[in-house]
Amino acid sequence: MSATRDKRATVAKQIEESASLCVGLASQTNVIVQIADEMIRAFRHGRKVLLFGNGGSAADAEHIACELSGKFTLFRDPLPAIALTTNTSALTAIGNDFGYEEVFARQLKGLVAEGDVVIGLSTSGTSSNVIKAMEEASRRGAITVAFTGDRGRLKEIANYALSVASTNTPRIQEGHMLAGHIICGLVEKALFGTPASRKARRTCSR
Repeated sequence: MSATRDKRATVAKQIEESASLCVGLASQTNVIVQIADEMIRAFRHGRKVLLFGNGGSAADAEHIACELSGKFTLFRDPLPAIALTTNTSALTAIGNDFGYEEVFARQLKGLVAEGDVVIGLSTSGTSSNVIKAMEEASRRGAITVAFTGDRGRLKEIANYALSVASTNTPRIQEGHMLAGHIICGLVEKALFGTPASRKARRTCSR
């Protein structure tokens, strides 16, 4: 029974920690809206969103990209969002031939255009391949966005930084996905409306 109580206490503590950090994101309402606005502007002007990170942050980059290129809550046209973490041949070839620090920067050299939005995710804020790619994106005229924790250089070099106030990797990632979902919802609503408004438009057009 004692072991069960300890497990329950551990579960409750981690849920409370996550909830507290997510509530703390309310202090970053402005930056979340600014990031969404930059993405909306980019999509409206025929630009794209490029995302990348390592490990769990790679999975988060892919998650956000799929919400944009597939759907979030609406069945609508796809948006041009690409995660640079999915092509294993490119990642391993670039890593082998040019070094792991180049795996995202080199892809960006061939893909990024002025006005694109580039989102680099690093919970530590110190991932050298993410920082190098963000610097490359800036040189090429892209809007740079950092998803990070409360430390590291990444947030200092980005145009916009979403910083979760923690050094705990899982908690930071949970904050990143909450913010990512909110941003996807704002983008989708601005570009395509809401389910109710879309239904109304279809009715009026008959």
